[in-house]
Amino acid sequence: MTVFDDISLPLVAAPMAGGATTPALVTAAARAGALGFLAAGYRTPEDLAAQIAAVRGVPFGVNVFAPNPVPVDRAAFRRYAASLAPEAEALGLDLTGAEPVEDDDHWAAKVDLLLADPVPVVSFTFGLPPAGLVASLRRAGTAVVQTVTSLAEARAAAGLGVDALVVQSFAAGAHSGTLTPGAAIPEVPLPDLVSGIRAGVSLPIVAAGGLGTAADVARVLAAGASAAMVGTVLLRSPESGASAPHRAALADPARTGTVLTRAFTGRPARGLRNGFIERHDAEAPSGYPAVHHLTAPLRRAAAAAGDADRLHLWAGTGYRHATADPVATILARLAP
Repeated sequence: MTVFDDISLPLVAAPMAGGATTPALVTAAARAGALGFLAAGYRTPEDLAAQIAAVRGVPFGVNVFAPNPVPVDRAAFRRYAASLAPEAEALGLDLTGAEPVEDDDHWAAKVDLLLADPVPVVSFTFGLPPAGLVASLRRAGTAVVQTVTSLAEARAAAGLGVDALVVQSFAAGAHSGTLTPGAAIPEVPLPDLVSGIRAGVSLPIVAAGGLGTAADVARVLAAGASAAMVGTVLLRSPESGASAPHRAALADPARTGTVLTRAFTGRPARGLRNGFIERHDAEAPSGYPAVHHLTAPLRRAAAAAGDADRLHLWAGTGYRHATADPVATILARLAP
């Protein structure tokens, strides 16, 4: 992937959808010698275009959610909405009459934007893009990257003609990029996952999931990765768009661990354990993006109220290494 020729550190700043990744974070990562990714997820095409314009001039990529819907059972959705009513009421909201919203996050419009105004790198997660789209992006001069979580997924991505893989382990914060969100995510250590995929697929690999120290980065590079992707360790930086309660929770010694949960979005995602997860994880139905849209107003209200008990506190297993230093300082500390 030729974009690696433009970076001096074998590090990539992860695309963190929902506001955590900002143009300032992407620019700071690039100026430090790494590669930063804008997160197209949950943004309108107009917002994404503005963010792309803001980072032009430095190496960067754009991450897009490829459609891979998990339709929700309507009866299960209604039961879950009813169970969340007390949470909503505590934040001044009413979920009465909530109906499932099944959308594709403006897929077609975002693809059109990236073809009309090409960027250096486009990565896909959640699903596989059509092979024709991969070819069109590459003809436009864009390197194409696919997030995978297993050798089978890596082989499927390679068959599409992508340029590189993000190999993501179970330890990653926020949503898993698994192509089969209804199946259990194997707890394979990231270096082992990288080496196994490297042996089976001859594409450059960016290793992602739970990385918090230079030693972590060195281990995945030794396993065969070309670069390491980090996200959680950047969340407390000044350039991050993470909410104040999220930042505080990452530094709270009382937060003793992370957990994979469907409680917030209906798709497996890793975050700091909190009351919302404790109360609702067992009953949360599979269903993305319907459950995401159901809880989104609740989560926005919790962030505004400083209520970390009802907020999605996305974090990988290396969250203890997140500091309030500038992005450049954090990346320099992670460099092997």
